[in-house]
Amino acid sequence: MDATAFPYRCLPLVIANGFGWEILVPSGITAIWNGGPAVDGVVVMADDEARAPASSHFGAGILTFSLPAVFRTDPGTDLIVQGPVNRPKDAIAPLTGVVESDWGPFSFTMNWKFTRPNTAVRFRKGEPICHILPVRRGTLEAVQPRIASVSIDPELEATHRKWRAAREQFNTDLKIPGSAAETEKWQKHYQRGVEPDGKPGSSSHRLRTQLQPFLPLSAEAPDRSTS
Repeated sequence: MDATAFPYRCLPLVIANGFGWEILVPSGITAIWNGGPAVDGVVVMADDEARAPASSHFGAGILTFSLPAVFRTDPGTDLIVQGPVNRPKDAIAPLTGVVESDWGPFSFTMNWKFTRPNTAVRFRKGEPICHILPVRRGTLEAVQPRIASVSIDPELEATHRKWRAAREQFNTDLKIPGSAAETEKWQKHYQRGVEPDGKPGSSSHRLRTQLQPFLPLSAEAPDRSTS
């Protein structure tokens, strides 16, 4: 995100970055995979050997982080467990799981799959290794997707055509020194939450997410009986 200013102009990217909570690794490790399927095919070198946060448990080039916590969500709420959002890592990729965290007394692991052998992968202390996101169970099953021509909504079709033409013209003008497009740098309709003609798109449009932090151990847990 910080290598260039462009990602911060993409509001969907910015919103996604804060759409959930990150789990940080408590101490650093370096891991390398020899390309084989055996459990000992992954070697983990921990900065602090007394509290190595990851190991090779499954084999097949998988690096496993043990999460020393049991997560509990409201009844009927699952927990999506995935890699850090918009944070690619060379030679290794996070695996994603969906946990029924409203009933089980189980902890779970965060797993990463090596994508290239004989390449050292480094996780620094404090680096995010996992991203968790609650979702109501059955939400996706209740959705009925369908494919339709945009022409079934003439107003949407007309607005889309207008936006597309304006976008193409803007990208052309962007290459012209001193043009209004070059000064503006990028079209801000979505950023501002407005349609191409300036009409507000949604009353709930947002520019960022503001999630609640985890309460410390000393804080009283909220009453879940009416959740």
